[in-house]
Order: sequence, then C-alpha cells, then structure tokens
Amino acid sequence: MYGAETTTSDSERTAFRRAEKQYKLYKSQKSRKKNGIKPTDLSDVVDFRAVLDSFERGEGLPPGIVEFDCPGFDLPVFCFKDRPGFFFIPSALTIEEQCHWIQESLTTFPQPPNRTNLTAIYGPILDLFNAVRSQKVLIETENTDKLVDHDLKNSENILHSRKFLFYEGANMCGKQSCKSVAASVLLRKLRWSTLGLQFDWSKRNYDVSLPHNKIPDALSLLAKKMAVPALSSGEFHPEAAIVNYFGPSDMLGGHLDDMEVDWTKPIVSVSLGCKAIFLLGGKSRDDSPIAMFLRSGDIVLMAAEARECFHGVPRIFTDNDHADISAVLSQFSSEDDCFYADYIRSSRININIRQVN
Repeated sequence: MYGAETTTSDSERTAFRRAEKQYKLYKSQKSRKKNGIKPTDLSDVVDFRAVLDSFERGEGLPPGIVEFDCPGFDLPVFCFKDRPGFFFIPSALTIEEQCHWIQESLTTFPQPPNRTNLTAIYGPILDLFNAVRSQKVLIETENTDKLVDHDLKNSENILHSRKFLFYEGANMCGKQSCKSVAASVLLRKLRWSTLGLQFDWSKRNYDVSLPHNKIPDALSLLAKKMAVPALSSGEFHPEAAIVNYFGPSDMLGGHLDDMEVDWTKPIVSVSLGCKAIFLLGGKSRDDSPIAMFLRSGDIVLMAAEARECFHGVPRIFTDNDHADISAVLSQFSSEDDCFYADYIRSSRININIRQVN
C-alpha cells in the first residue's frame, strides 16, 4: 500500500511517478539542512490556506481554481476547473474537532471487530493505545492461562488475542520461550484500520461476512454534512471508512478508489495531524498531477469523474517549520494528553468515509 522507490529511470517513469519522486522525502548525511533532509522545491504546490485567506480578503483566486457555490453549506469550497468532481474544504474542522477525531482514531477506531494491518499477525488487539500509556508489552505464549491475571481472564482480551496478550513488563518471558513487542512499537507499526463494512486488501473488495460495527454516529453525521457539495442528487449513506496512519517517511502511492458501486457518491477524506502533499492526477498515470498541501482539519471530496483520477500522498512534513500542528499540540498540552501529542507530532491520520452500495 505504501509506495517504495524503484530504479526506473526518469524517462521511463509516468508523469505521476515523476511527481511522486519530486516530492518524496529524501535524507542525506551530506546535507547541511536541518535533520539532513534534502530541500524540496514547493513553489508549485497549491496552498488552499493561502487561497482561502485571499478569498476572504476579496482578492482574486489563482488561475484554474474556482469557488463552488453551494446554497446552505456554510464553509468555503474550492474546485479545479479541469478536475470535475473534486472539492477542497480548507479548515473545515475546528481545533477541538481535530483533537477529538485524533483521539478517536487512536483509541476507538483500531478496536475489534475493526481490522487493522496488525490483525493478520497478532489477531485482534484490544486497547492498544491504553497499553501504550501503561507501557505494556504484547507477549506470545502457548499457555496464556499462566500469564493472565484474574482481571484479564474475565476480559475480552483472553477471548480474542489467542497466543498474544498484553502484560505489564516482559519479566515472565524468562521462564519460557516467547516473542514480545512493546505496545509503543505496535502503535508506530499501525498503518490502517477499517470501520463499518470491512475492506479485504488482498481481494480489493468489501467482505460483508466479516464481523463489523456500523460507523460511529458522530463520524457518519460529520461525513453526511461535509458530503453535501459533492452530491448531485440523493443523500450520502456512510457504510465504511478506511483510516490511514502515516509515519515520518511514509507515502501512499498513486491509486484509484474504485471498489464502491456508485461513484456519484463522494469519498469524504478528513486530514488530521502533520501537513502532507496530496497529488491529484488524471485518468491516466501519464497525466501530470496537481500537487496541493493537506493540513489538519482540511476535508477533500472526490466524486463522479474525480473518482477515476489517480491520487496519492508522496510526503508528510514532521519538522517544526512545516508540520503546521502547533494549534493541535496546544490542545494536547495537559499531562493526560501527552501521549496524543507525542504521536501526532510526527504523524498524519487520514479518515476516508465511503458509501459502499
């Protein structure tokens, strides 16, 4: 799912791949820049925060960008003239809303029966974020009864974790052969979770036979509210969501979201945490993509023709000068919130809500 660099020459790369390479994070020990990061030319990246500021001052919009007039929708919406079906809603969420959905993404969304990229290796993992707070370790053992205290025996953890369960410290491992991994390491390995109808990444379809809960009501209401500019008719019914978790060097390669039945219904994409570059291409990888910044609180809608456009995230920014998360971090300033701050300081979360049927 996350892109990797290849040895293909520039002349053999598609226009989309060349753009990915242009904005991808590169590090060099020879670089004298902060943290050894090679400088990147960002002059062609569309900045919708600047577009919004200019719009609110009554100044003109950049060439190729138009305001979308949506009666009854109280937030500014912008579109590209040559990418019909794509809508950008800058600063759609308040700081408080952003912090709420960051917390939900780390505590509630990875909870079983929701599947994550860790499920195939460790089975369903309960309360991962709380385990991080308690500095617990996930232990593999053949005889779980000897390692589980009374409280754990009466919890769902013992029912679902099979050979893996959280334990306070790995000192018991000395008595037997077992594998262990710190909860904090697992959290950093978290790359996706699926809400509502569960997406099968191997078959690239939704497996309705898998146990699942419906999308949380609050997230469903948010998606319905934000989907309005992209709806040509009818209503938006959220049935599934994919939550992507990006670390400092992660990227999401160019792809299409084409597994849903009705492409007139939008994908509602919520950005949280560190700023990223988003590439919106055309119907072919040979079409040159438009690069734009995605900041915490921005929302993107992709419907109709835009659903046929390749898109991806080649870069997130975690350095203090470019991450643009000072307002979010200020809300996570209490001692109880320090683990949220530590995580989001170098991470991005993207929630994509979809109507499947």
